[in-house]
Amino acid sequence: MAHILSRVERKVTEEMNQMLTGAYAKEEIFAHVKSMGPTKAAGNDSFLVIFYQQFWHIIGRDVCNFCLSIPSEGMRLESCNATNIMLIQKIAQPNNLSNFRPISLCSNLYKIISKTVANHFQKVLDCCIDEAQSAFVPGRLITNNILLAYEVLHTFKQKRVGGKGFLALKLDMSKVYYRVEWSFLRQMLLKMGFASLWVDSIMHCIDSISYSIVINGCEGEKFKPTMGLRQGGPLSPYIFLVCNEGLSTLMCLAERDGMVKRARVSRKDQRFLIYFFADDIIFFGEASNQGVQTLKKILQEYEEASNKYLGLPNMVGRGKVGVSRSKRSHEAENCQLEH
Repeated sequence: MAHILSRVERKVTEEMNQMLTGAYAKEEIFAHVKSMGPTKAAGNDSFLVIFYQQFWHIIGRDVCNFCLSIPSEGMRLESCNATNIMLIQKIAQPNNLSNFRPISLCSNLYKIISKTVANHFQKVLDCCIDEAQSAFVPGRLITNNILLAYEVLHTFKQKRVGGKGFLALKLDMSKVYYRVEWSFLRQMLLKMGFASLWVDSIMHCIDSISYSIVINGCEGEKFKPTMGLRQGGPLSPYIFLVCNEGLSTLMCLAERDGMVKRARVSRKDQRFLIYFFADDIIFFGEASNQGVQTLKKILQEYEEASNKYLGLPNMVGRGKVGVSRSKRSHEAENCQLEH
């Protein structure tokens, strides 16, 4: 982790930090409430969003005062960040946990707070997130990278002459939101130049969460996670982009040092070495032993730092089913279990 963090450059200016840590307006909070779906499932507070929208003239002042006290006074969010996990059946007669789809239901107060923080966060993403990432950044479209990737692959197929070979590697990061290390995230935010007060606000929204599983209408005991992001949370996509900056930084430095070379389809081609599609990644480069070994080393280092499964066994041509079967057999042999 230290090696990755030492390579990350500061990208957030003092003006950006002043905007991020500035006071929020009550009108801004009300705008977020109006933009929320009125009949979305409620959390453990049992209040739908339509309740806040219809009776804002009565409860609006208290809601705003509570939401504004979180970033300004450093209040913790445990009181409103308790989340119920509902298990929705995928099939008529489930007999395994994989037959259920977990749905996380958090309170609307937390949604309002995190949405307010997220709207401020996204204003600076274009300046501090690498251009190779096309998802979730205002002003960028994920379809741009899709079209570029198809164009590069088409060029690969049409190539008939030349001594240089090219390679394309697609990485499918499994359960990425659930595998984010909080310590790695905090250090990445600080290294990129975000103010400590702002980083604390972000981390409060993440580490104050607690879960309880609801089965047959009965709520179980609460438990606290030690890593991961809530799937579907307003902040989660933007925070995930920050984590990916570590991988992007390592790739850029490796290219600068000549360890890997991008696949140029023309002499003036300025395409990226790596393309991000949210949690999917495609690498285009020149095929060489040095490049492949460097790429593998970078991915392994990043996987260890951020605790993400990057699908590295797929690099040798095996599919996910074969990889899972191989891993199960290997672990069973180590544990001396029969399966």
